[in-house]
Amino acid sequence: MARRYDPDRRQRIIDAAIRVVGEKGLAGLSHRTVAAEADVPLGSTTYHFTTLDELMVAALRQAAEGFGKAVAARGDLSDPRTDVAADLAGLLGEWLAGERTGVELEYELYLAALRRPALRPVAAECADDLAAVLAHRTDPVTARALVALMDGICLQVLLTDTPYDEGFAREMFSRVMAGVR
Repeated sequence: MARRYDPDRRQRIIDAAIRVVGEKGLAGLSHRTVAAEADVPLGSTTYHFTTLDELMVAALRQAAEGFGKAVAARGDLSDPRTDVAADLAGLLGEWLAGERTGVELEYELYLAALRRPALRPVAAECADDLAAVLAHRTDPVTARALVALMDGICLQVLLTDTPYDEGFAREMFSRVMAGVR
């Protein structure tokens, strides 16, 4: 029997899209695969998300919220008495030690913005939000450099399957922070 009132359907579709990308990559994402994963009619996916880009934007926003929550949970990033380099190195360690599928998914969607212009504003927003948090502890240019370094470290860990080295990360963050008051 079809559901007539289903206020959670849009969210179920986004969650299903995240699972599909996590299992099959972006190449496996289609309205049909998402509808099957969400157990909804195909027309529901196209009703809520006319294009796959719209669906990917929603999935990227939700995936990025995971890292945003990790940043928010570490209140020490806004505490001027703490060591920013150590805090960032610890944050990345926690992020990369968690559910790897989630981290991979976020970066896969993030990097999809290279070929899908609709995703670029969301990817930029993710970087800008983190830079804004870090700018409270440093200047805006250094904050952007720290975000770029975080992305680089994460990508190297994900792509090379090398273990995350918190000491190395802390040292690199310290070097970027050198000379900042």
